[in-house]
Amino acid sequence: MQKNTTLNMDIPTGTKKEDFKIREEIITSFYVEWGRNNPEHRVFNNCLNDYIYVAYSSLNETRRHAAKRFQSTMAVLQLDTILRTAKRVGKPLPIKPGSKNQKNFSKMIRLECQLDGIGKVKLLVGIKKKTREMVQYCITALE
Repeated sequence: MQKNTTLNMDIPTGTKKEDFKIREEIITSFYVEWGRNNPEHRVFNNCLNDYIYVAYSSLNETRRHAAKRFQSTMAVLQLDTILRTAKRVGKPLPIKPGSKNQKNFSKMIRLECQLDGIGKVKLLVGIKKKTREMVQYCITALE
């Protein structure tokens, strides 16, 4: 376990199912608190020159993936930095065919940033079909 001073919680570093469940709870608590402190639910990204919105789908997808690994959970706790500083990598990606979670998006954009103590982090942003808003889809630390 490692202590996180932001949430004043111990974050399990293991790979057991109980470790995964605790990290899911930590990510959920973090997003709830982040939403309270950021009522507009958005952060301006310097590279995209646009806002990236944080929605309920952001929490669901990120929680499911980031809770699997300690490093990804730690990355999520730096949400503002990631959303603000991540840089676009390559061209927009098509959505996964048959994916219920991506059905509201026309394309996905992959961004990356480097975080001290964690390394390279991947941020997926979906472009909403109707509004063209950019919505944070998932955050994971890369190995």
